Amino acid sequence: MITTNRQHEKFMRMAIRLADQNVLAGKGGPFGAVIVKDGKVVAKSANTVTTTTDPTAHAEVTAIRLACKKLKTYNLSGCVIYTSCEPCPMCLGAIYWAHLDKIYWACTRKDAAENGFSDQFIYDEIARPLTKRTLPVQQLLHQEAQRSFKLWQESDLKIDY
Repeated sequence: MITTNRQHEKFMRMAIRLADQNVLAGKGGPFGAVIVKDGKVVAKSANTVTTTTDPTAHAEVTAIRLACKKLKTYNLSGCVIYTSCEPCPMCLGAIYWAHLDKIYWACTRKDAAENGFSDQFIYDEIARPLTKRTLPVQQLLHQEAQRSFKLWQESDLKIDY
């Protein structure tokens, strides 16, 4: 277990270095993330949105995918994430779903916004009622889709997560 600021700073510098290198190599946005378990790096990644043409390939999400694959689990309890910038709403959701124990970040979302990476519109949209959101939404086949939940509840094959 990591207990000193020096150890935390070491891993944060690693995340920052990933972000720097990503920009200098022209591979993507200025974001890096490192996942650590028991004082050892499990996974690390920079933002690869433009190089992979995947809008979900933020540094944090990519690092989570790599860590889960390496540890052969979807539950990263016992791990912490160091990220060069405060996670966006998507990354924050992924961090919670992955059950990471703690987040350390360097730059704030305000810093990101001042450099062209604002997520404020997503925070604003989430707070709006569905009928007032910018992206139109429409519910279809609600009753029919309920069957999947019933099947899930009755399944002997389900794995709770």
